Amino acid sequence: MSPIGVTKGEFDLVYGLLEDPSAWVPVRSGESGDLVYRHHDGRRYAKIASRPRLDGLVGERDRLAWLYGRGIACPEMIDWRETEEGACLTMTAIPGVPAADLSGADLLKAWPSTAQQLGIMHSLPVAKCPFERRLSHMFGCAVDVVSRNAVNPDFLPDEDKDKPQQELLARVEQELPLRLDQEQADMVVCHGDPCMPNFMVDPQSLRCTGVIDLGRLGNADRYADLALMVANAGESWTTPNEAERAFAILFNVLEISAPDRERLAFYLRLDPLTWG
Repeated sequence: MSPIGVTKGEFDLVYGLLEDPSAWVPVRSGESGDLVYRHHDGRRYAKIASRPRLDGLVGERDRLAWLYGRGIACPEMIDWRETEEGACLTMTAIPGVPAADLSGADLLKAWPSTAQQLGIMHSLPVAKCPFERRLSHMFGCAVDVVSRNAVNPDFLPDEDKDKPQQELLARVEQELPLRLDQEQADMVVCHGDPCMPNFMVDPQSLRCTGVIDLGRLGNADRYADLALMVANAGESWTTPNEAERAFAILFNVLEISAPDRERLAFYLRLDPLTWG
């Protein structure tokens, strides 16, 4: 019998890829649809993808291998197993709790070190990063998702949920020439999905201990990261004052004296169209 909440297909996939399945506990399914398991010792995680999702997990494996040892606190790849049915990436755990689990007050205390962690990533040499998340690629993803009518409405702001997907795409396309020029002038190594579940924090010291879920890492406009980080953290703030303080801290830590709010808004309009 499969565990509660796990389909028979997922059960068979897991048991075919984990060396000792009884030692692992299901944690969640990621936005990608991959299965995530934690070892009972708490020191390692396994991410499992079926064959149709294999490319995404291969991409995360390769990014971890490249990033580890470059001054960023991130998981280290321990093992890779692949079968005809799928693959399993085993990696070390980053200590702490997801920043998404913190109260607004505690997240604000952790915010400077979280911003510093992102800043370290953004300071890596673009020329040495073999992965791309350029705007042209992201827009291509959006065209594909919209062509399949596959935009997830849960990722859209309320005011956009009832709008035709082609209209949302056209709105983004109008700004492409300007945003492409900005990207060329301000390209960095981006996390790709710097949302609060992907920053780990020590719950005692309230300092960021590292980053996870790096399957979208690549060279891109830094504002692609900043837009997601600001918007996602906004779900944690309980007062406008917390949000304003966090915004000021983030851009101060990153030494950006004049934040471009229109550029932030552009990437928030684009990102929901790239998942699907």
